[in-house]
Amino acid sequence: MLDPAPLPDDVAALPSAPLLSVQDVSIAFGGIVALDDVSLQVPTGALISVIGPNGAGKTTLFNCITGLYRPDRGRIVFAGRSLAAAKPDRIARLGIARTFQNVELFLRMTTLENLLLGRHLHFRSGLLAAALGLPRWRREEVTHRARAEQILDFLDLQEARDRRVGDLPLGRQRLVELGRALATGPKLLLLDEPSSGMTAEEKADLVFRIKDIREEMEITVILVEHDLKLVMGISDWIAVLDHGVKIAQGNAAEVQANPEVIRAYLGEPDGTNG
Repeated sequence: MLDPAPLPDDVAALPSAPLLSVQDVSIAFGGIVALDDVSLQVPTGALISVIGPNGAGKTTLFNCITGLYRPDRGRIVFAGRSLAAAKPDRIARLGIARTFQNVELFLRMTTLENLLLGRHLHFRSGLLAAALGLPRWRREEVTHRARAEQILDFLDLQEARDRRVGDLPLGRQRLVELGRALATGPKLLLLDEPSSGMTAEEKADLVFRIKDIREEMEITVILVEHDLKLVMGISDWIAVLDHGVKIAQGNAAEVQANPEVIRAYLGEPDGTNG
């Protein structure tokens, strides 16, 4: 079992507040509204999903949370701290990690090397200490390499440890990307369509891994996923976006029975999709 990584000293979670609070967030691109007053409250320890048709704004929401986009309006608060002025690297240091809809890995590097890149933000020794091989840098390297090896074991990636990521099938690449995100030591993990391109067997295995990440590593998880069977079987609750608007929120049964959700996915009764 991996020990959960602590937040930095200057970021203490508020016991009575959600770990993540998205408050009336809106953003538009060239006059097209991608998110329209979207709000989410994510408690510590939750495993929630955000679903919706293509173009609903799910990945845009992740990009706002991780600092890749700046919302036009609204607030995003993580562990009691506003992320309004935080850059992506600072947000990662605060304890938010993510995977991407399209795998973003260094394909010429090995699995282990990709995971070690995830540990880079935790290095305290500078480039000079690394270049000179000073004792403090060597001690840090041993510590971070051990952490990466733990994650390899956790995700059953030891057989791919020294293989170039570009030589791995897509399903294994997605696990490597998940491992690199875990290597950053997050408190909140954002998974953007992690099962895309996986076989049925790999998806079933992924479900168990996500549950273990939440339960054993004590990491809060937000999942964006098109496989509704996977979503319904794993989520504490589900938020539904359509054309940038949150149209529903609730448990699996409530969301499945919601007329707005049915309309968003299946279209109007005459067969059109509004």
